[in-house]
Amino acid sequence: MVAHKWHHEQIFRGPAAMQRLSKVRVAICGAGALGSNLAVSLVRQGLVGLTIIDRDRVEPHNVGTQVYSLDDTGGLKAEILRNLIYREVGEDVSAHGRELTVRNVAKLLTGHDLIVDAFDNANSRKIVAEFASAGDVACLHLGVNDQYGEIRWNENYVVPSDAGADICDYPLARNLILLMTALGGEVILRFLLRQTRQNLSVTLGDLAINRESDFA
Repeated sequence: MVAHKWHHEQIFRGPAAMQRLSKVRVAICGAGALGSNLAVSLVRQGLVGLTIIDRDRVEPHNVGTQVYSLDDTGGLKAEILRNLIYREVGEDVSAHGRELTVRNVAKLLTGHDLIVDAFDNANSRKIVAEFASAGDVACLHLGVNDQYGEIRWNENYVVPSDAGADICDYPLARNLILLMTALGGEVILRFLLRQTRQNLSVTLGDLAINRESDFA
């Protein structure tokens, strides 16, 4: 029987769906604003087979949009996120506090039912996209830029350029992150449970959510 902590989710999605979510494996690449919030949300919905990959450490400016606290400053995001999930939800996910490279991508990502790219740099996104394409692995990319966000499957994704971007000094609204996390989580669950693929774009200024195309 599914644990009581997913009581409402089970009523909503059904026992068969919860059983499915308890068995799939999903890799989340990036444990920053999108990745950290998404990981916590997915586990709270019953998706417990997570692998989290991120080399970065927590900095004070992360607190506003990510799940970390000031007490976490200096710690590896992947490790802290794993501990946070265990402490709050009682589930033990996998964590790799290291850089994803062309040399280790196969070792870190092979064996997952879905790869989620939530990185904040073009080089890492490119490595994920190319690995997924070469191995025909389902891969979903989440990204934000100022008031815009996109949720796009690998076959419809173009890796953005980092030219001229300061990786720390950019506009980012917490509400956009939470909106993207909710939408991204639902897109992920619908894929895992129904095998549908939806591409979405979001603009915070006019609160517009656009569904670009569906794939069976």
